[in-house]
Amino acid sequence: MGTRLLMAASVAVVALAACGGRPQPEPAPAPKGEADAGYVAAPALTGAWAEAGEAVLEGAAAAGARVRLAEPTGAATQVIANAEGRWRLRLPARPEPRVFGLSMTSAGRVVQAQGYILLTPGGRAMLLRAGAGATTPGEPGPPRIAAFDFDREGGAVVSGVATPNAALSVRVDGRQAGAGRAGADGRFSLALPQPISAGVRRIEVVGDTFRSAIAVDASPAAPLTAGPFRASGGAEGLRADWLTPGGGLQSTWILN
Repeated sequence: MGTRLLMAASVAVVALAACGGRPQPEPAPAPKGEADAGYVAAPALTGAWAEAGEAVLEGAAAAGARVRLAEPTGAATQVIANAEGRWRLRLPARPEPRVFGLSMTSAGRVVQAQGYILLTPGGRAMLLRAGAGATTPGEPGPPRIAAFDFDREGGAVVSGVATPNAALSVRVDGRQAGAGRAGADGRFSLALPQPISAGVRRIEVVGDTFRSAIAVDASPAAPLTAGPFRASGGAEGLRADWLTPGGGLQSTWILN
């Protein structure tokens, strides 16, 4: 059974690898002493853009850590974070969307980042999160619905940016379908309490000074037969169907 998005589960995401067409974890490091047993913050992507025919990604990690960005094929790019824990990677631009797992090795420990990184041909990046809504790294950007996630059982989450701290309601095809509040930075991720029906649905998020609407196809994804990720374009934006670490099949619309 696929992961229910409306449960908003918090999942520790493993790195992507080409093992049986599904994401797999990197080998666990050998046990260390008590000094190494404390909490280590996971690496994070803080920005992405296109520049001179390349995709540029930057982020934060432990100072001096080896940061690794890996595709489902097993191809990986690595860089060493500087003394301030900042890192930057440049990748050749491609005409198709790509997905990556992000990890770092620090003091002999491998630490996985939360979520997968989806990189569009235009250099835009989104963080795909199992059981939750996709988010944009870095600055929130202008108010809008930015992403819509759903699974094969109809669990759904709508995400984006609104007025900071605004009370919001969600409508599906004109009917009240959920409510929540934006954060202090304006970001919101609202899980629908009831499964969404398959087919093209009009999703609207409304606040006192905010309104954004989209039309998306919420039809369940067909099984993945050529790896753990599939992307297709539409008038609404980019749709990605991808395997979660638990083996569920989740779909994410990245809206234009």
